[in-house]
Amino acid sequence: MANPKKSKSLPSKYIVKLGKFVWTTMWQVMMSKLAPSNPTGEYIRPQSAFRNSIGEEEGNPHPPKAGRYRLYVGLGCPWAHRTLVTRALKGLEDAIAISIVSPSTDEGIWIFDHPEEGCRTLPELYELAQPGYTGRCTVPVLWDSKKKAIVNNESSEIIVMLNANFNAFAKHPTLDLSPPKWQTQIDRWNDKIYPAVNNGVYRCGFAQTQEAYTKACNELFVTLDEIDAALATNRYLCGDSVTLADVRLFTTLFRFDVVYYGLFKCNRRRIRDYEYLSAYLRDLYQLPGVAETCDLDSVKRDYYGNLFPLNPGGIIPLGPDMTNLLEPHHREQLRGEKV
Repeated sequence: MANPKKSKSLPSKYIVKLGKFVWTTMWQVMMSKLAPSNPTGEYIRPQSAFRNSIGEEEGNPHPPKAGRYRLYVGLGCPWAHRTLVTRALKGLEDAIAISIVSPSTDEGIWIFDHPEEGCRTLPELYELAQPGYTGRCTVPVLWDSKKKAIVNNESSEIIVMLNANFNAFAKHPTLDLSPPKWQTQIDRWNDKIYPAVNNGVYRCGFAQTQEAYTKACNELFVTLDEIDAALATNRYLCGDSVTLADVRLFTTLFRFDVVYYGLFKCNRRRIRDYEYLSAYLRDLYQLPGVAETCDLDSVKRDYYGNLFPLNPGGIIPLGPDMTNLLEPHHREQLRGEKV
């Protein structure tokens, strides 16, 4: 007869402790691959590796040409979304083609929806451009189809090129999203918004200590409050016109209530809870061509379905309802012009 004492199951507190230990250890390993951090647990975003430019100067191997360049983008990615918004505002759809990549849950890499340049995955394209490349394979990618080369994979630089270097092929060549008179103010906003908001939401979501999260969250909402206050009297960040500073902020705001508020723990306030930020988001969303670049299903799928360490079950939420983006914004009453 079996000893009843030996047949007892392990006490629940030990099961819980064991489960927490195993999951925490696995989580730390996965996060170290997904989101590198410093010793205090703060997320540190790696630098982009390809930083060449399009230009007409002598010796530049990438002169501006219609049909020569292609954008590789993921529809859920806010950095890639910047390039799509700029392309739409400038009217470069006929001059610069796009190709879509989607994240693979099993492989942890970007996969082409349709093979490109003989490549099935984005790492294969990077390898084609630079044999032996071992760095991060990210989107967006500005690709030179003639040279079979990556021109640039830094979104903040690609949108500058799209704004200035393809006017000969743009439907809206006179639209300048980075006018000299506003350049100082654009740079000032970018320097403030990138670390606290654009990358700040990732610093919240990818923080690996409570202290790192608290610091990032505080900086995020202090900056959102400051932006909201500025937008009380200015239609756009720089007053009377849409600029690249607005483009850079828009793609983060569009994802905020859908993803960052819940999944990334940025849950002090939603964007729709801000009086001026929410109307500003609607204003930008309703600019010609912008809504067509916004794929809400891809955003939810890519974040909730593929960031396994943050959402192990992979369950994709049904909400929130974002039809409010189509409501009147009344921003035209402020100083500023429509594009």
